[in-house]
Amino acid sequence: MASSRKPKRSSASPGLVSHVAKRLRGVVEPGERVVAGLSGGVDSVVLLDVLAKLAKRMGFELEALHVNHQLSPNAASWARVCRALCRARGVRCRVVKVDVVRGNSVERAARDARYRALRGTRADHIVLAHNRDDQAETVLLQLLRGAGVKGLAAMAEAREDVSPSMLRPLLDVTRFEIERYAKRRKLEWIEDESNLETRYTRNWLRHDVLPLIEARVPAYRETLARAAQNVGEAAALLDDLARIDARTVADDGSFRVDAVGELSPARARNLLRFAIAAGGWRMPDARRLDEALRQVLQARRDASVAVSLGECELRRHGGGMYLLPARGASAPAAAITWHGEREIALPHAGGVLTMARRRGDGLSAARLAGAPVTIRARQGGERLQSEANRPRRTVKNLLQEARLPPWQRERLPFIYCGDVLACIPGVAVDWRFRAGKGEASVVPSWRLSPPRVPR
Repeated sequence: MASSRKPKRSSASPGLVSHVAKRLRGVVEPGERVVAGLSGGVDSVVLLDVLAKLAKRMGFELEALHVNHQLSPNAASWARVCRALCRARGVRCRVVKVDVVRGNSVERAARDARYRALRGTRADHIVLAHNRDDQAETVLLQLLRGAGVKGLAAMAEAREDVSPSMLRPLLDVTRFEIERYAKRRKLEWIEDESNLETRYTRNWLRHDVLPLIEARVPAYRETLARAAQNVGEAAALLDDLARIDARTVADDGSFRVDAVGELSPARARNLLRFAIAAGGWRMPDARRLDEALRQVLQARRDASVAVSLGECELRRHGGGMYLLPARGASAPAAAITWHGEREIALPHAGGVLTMARRRGDGLSAARLAGAPVTIRARQGGERLQSEANRPRRTVKNLLQEARLPPWQRERLPFIYCGDVLACIPGVAVDWRFRAGKGEASVVPSWRLSPPRVPR
């Protein structure tokens, strides 16, 4: 519930419609698809109302997405309300049910499920209704959690480095202004009963703590927003430093252990945090990160090290340091049918399979045309006959002879033609599928995705 005091008006809001139009102009182009997150609360209802006015004016296609967390007995009725709100404005509404994994924080689990649903939608831009009060609450929450600079930077008004881009055009608008717009427009919205439960830390801050802060520091919203912006600039500088370091230490899908060891501990941690964030994984706590770096950097050169970082794992083999999806973080993919693509990303295996067109090397294109070509995960017990005059051999022996580290063997994709194992990329080709001299062919190659370092 909003404070009864009237906070200072945002200097940027002569009117919410023109304010949002200004924020979207130059980012959202005519013909692009915009999806608005619609919870049914006052903030998102106001955003929907504003965007519906702007869609025709600016020429973009508008859709709303309501995420049903299935946590409240009122969840089904909220979905109906959202559909009605959209119908009244001629906006398509899609409702997605998600399963929230209950753990230490229901709030965090619900948020993660909601963002997964939003990022999975087909859109050019996702627009969310976070406001200046939300930003102040988020800064304080991150402080209480002991977050680093990226956490303290809180929410960005625009994230165009992700796809779909994520926009928050109300981030410098106060909740008071949003509610005033809703009342003037006689809008209807949902009141989520859980918003009053102060056992949730955000609600406790909103209802109990921030009114006390406002009594002493009336402009706290602007102050905390400015602090978040300043910290955001510091976070951007650390990202720039990580990019510089990555160009120095990255080598063909890995970081060179000796080069990382030459960085200061703070720079090594910054580089690893940046690579984890670029991979889209949840950030581990500082102690786990420090321990992972210690084990990898201090291990013998011939040691194979694997340290779990939650959603990802840090691996060392020889002189290379690898960041990979955690084993079991995503289920092994079902067989993927190849339709002639040059590259196929296999996120569950942490790499990319390239199928290059050649002549006289690799797999015969004509023989592959005889049956569906599928890419499968290793199951165990497979055999392959690499020479016509030699018996079939176990894949286990072939991989050992290839001197692949065990953790790479676990992730290696196998290529089948029909039900026959035709190729293990970089290891062996079944003689029946080997291309003849000058024959049109396909050469599969497998590479682990390098620690992703956006430029």
